[in-house]
Amino acid sequence: MKVLITFALANEFAPWRKLRPFRSQELGGADSFVADIGGAQVHVVLTGVGTKNAGDAASAVIGSESESLGFCVSAGLAGALRPAYGIGQVLVARAVAPPVPQGGGAGSEILCSEALVAFATEHGATAVDRFHTSGRVIARAEEKRHLGQSADAVEMESFEILKEAGASGIPAVAIRAISDTANEELPLDMSRIFGDRGQVSLSGVVAEVARHPKSLPGLLKLGQQSKLAAESLAHFLDRYVLSVIERSRDLHVSAAVAS
Repeated sequence: MKVLITFALANEFAPWRKLRPFRSQELGGADSFVADIGGAQVHVVLTGVGTKNAGDAASAVIGSESESLGFCVSAGLAGALRPAYGIGQVLVARAVAPPVPQGGGAGSEILCSEALVAFATEHGATAVDRFHTSGRVIARAEEKRHLGQSADAVEMESFEILKEAGASGIPAVAIRAISDTANEELPLDMSRIFGDRGQVSLSGVVAEVARHPKSLPGLLKLGQQSKLAAESLAHFLDRYVLSVIERSRDLHVSAAVAS
């Protein structure tokens, strides 16, 4: 069995990569890392930030590996939309809502696998009703509070990942760790620091800091919070993924014996 875990950025994956002997491997044309965990091949794909990058990567990988994938997790960091959630807290969503389409309105949400949500809560994740997948960076606390009327956390990839998994009948779930709270404003226009493929551009960061030098303390603070959140997520995922794999293997063995 193969397992697919997606992150947008390398820094989100870095702490988990230190815990396991992941090795580089291309999967479906996407950057990938693989480790043998619990008798399964766990593939980590870095999609890049944003709905288009996530959708393109998920389509390529899931399209080429759909028959061998046991389950999928859209992982990474997220911004809290409600004051109850603190830095490093791991949330698992029961559903993921899509970006708001042009002209307003609301698209249909995607439900996460109930079993994968339940397993996550057993390992300490907080189950919440909904993640909002945004088509752009949500930087202002006021806008976070507005989105918090209908969602618990905001990120930029999970809806596309779950949509592709669902189309192939693969159980999937969105799990994120909080890197900025509902009352925090992001220090920069973060949309300006990503390149075309959704990866952090060092030149973009330098240019933004040069334009807004007072943002540097806030940027350093966000970096530290993101590191703490990624470490929290790594330890959670290491327990969680192994547990789900072991349960899946037991279910397959039981089914084979029964037949």
